[in-house]
Amino acid sequence: MSAKKEPLILAIDGGSQSTKVSLFSLQGELICQYSEKLQPMRLAPDGVVEHPDDDLWTSLIAACRGLWEIFDGDRNDIIGVGLCTIRFCRALLKSDGTLAQPVLSWMDQRVSRPYEHVNPKVAWVTTSSGYITHRLTGEFKDTAANYAGQWPLDPHSWKWSEDSKVWKTHAGLNRSMLFELVQPGAVAGQITERASQDTGIPAGLPVVVTANDKAVEGLGGGLLEDNEALVSLGTYITGMMLGRDYVDDSKTYWSNYSALAGKYLYESDGIRRGMWTVSWLVSLLGPEFADSCGAQGILPEAKLDKEASLVSVGSDGLIVGLDFLAPADRPHLKGTFIGLDARHTRAHMHRSIIEGIAMTMSRNVSKMAAERGISLERLILSGGGANSELMCQIFADCSGLPVVRNVNSGGVGLGSAMLVGIALGYFADAASAATAFARRGDEFYPNAEAHKTYQKVISSIQPQISATLDPIYKNTYKIFG
Repeated sequence: MSAKKEPLILAIDGGSQSTKVSLFSLQGELICQYSEKLQPMRLAPDGVVEHPDDDLWTSLIAACRGLWEIFDGDRNDIIGVGLCTIRFCRALLKSDGTLAQPVLSWMDQRVSRPYEHVNPKVAWVTTSSGYITHRLTGEFKDTAANYAGQWPLDPHSWKWSEDSKVWKTHAGLNRSMLFELVQPGAVAGQITERASQDTGIPAGLPVVVTANDKAVEGLGGGLLEDNEALVSLGTYITGMMLGRDYVDDSKTYWSNYSALAGKYLYESDGIRRGMWTVSWLVSLLGPEFADSCGAQGILPEAKLDKEASLVSVGSDGLIVGLDFLAPADRPHLKGTFIGLDARHTRAHMHRSIIEGIAMTMSRNVSKMAAERGISLERLILSGGGANSELMCQIFADCSGLPVVRNVNSGGVGLGSAMLVGIALGYFADAASAATAFARRGDEFYPNAEAHKTYQKVISSIQPQISATLDPIYKNTYKIFG
């Protein structure tokens, strides 16, 4: 008698820098995973940032093919596909659903404005998730939970607005150019024969749409309680809490759509190019440093963590300002290191970046919780940065809260798989799915003396950095851009 086969879920995580595909069991076990890097984005004047060619789709094809090479099981055991892609992108499609022009990145300044119909080839305007959903299923459907930003969406009903004033603001759009909206966790369609030929995913499998990447990461991180906050440590870093109402007059957070239909994800102010800053420092150290780490069998970031753990709290006065990617309304802002002297080494720079991230996000999350009248009991860390024990401990010391990370830090993939399991009836709800997928791992507790030091910097120094340097950077921007 043959052994009973284990149902598997395929999760797609289309990010800013790579497309990752993962296979999970219904017990939340990662079976195998493959990641395909995206091409460098095309940068042009006037804030243009585009994904070149058809990179979001072709990288998914390559990632799937890479996955099948390392997967030694039976693809027929896969029960469904969960799809999540990067948010705030804009995909402009021809009538047949192919690209009319390259996909606009979330960093492209055009996505911060309502769509303007300047390309006559454009028949459909959608998100990155809408585009990939169409390529996989042939359907013109998309999750309503990936339409934060400049879209004529009613944030209370999660449907296209029926207010004529809203449509006047979005004069470049009409209803026929927009996809049909479905709720996160819904089956949008099945894998077509054509998509199966391209990706190797079995035809006929249900494709479950999820939400925006931060919301799905929050779900995958097990963010289900009101007294918790999750900090997503990715290219863009933000703090998140769950809520039940759309709030449009908050001062320290904004209301995003949750991965759970009808609920909201409150997001604090964040850090643009957050964990990118860590990678940037590694790149500055050059190939010799990377090669030496490779010879020692250690990742460059882990090597820097080890060195930085020996540096005193506060990095001997080296403080970083994290405006390495300026927002559209303040293009003059720059990243800053303050207080450099002869004591400082690469380890100090690495630690100061981590401290800058932890202090900034501890302050932002604290403000969000205070405005909501909630006393936080713990922080959850998710994303690649959560793999760093040094990062986790510094977050505990800065926030004064216990910090937990999950056994598996791949929140987007986990959240996508959870929604597939719920949609197909394997789990009754998000809580039961989280029991299997979002299993708690290490916990870190704050050091009282370190917390006092960080609180001094958070309260008296960090808030002054931008205000003090703002006039200087405005002047340098006039000269150097």
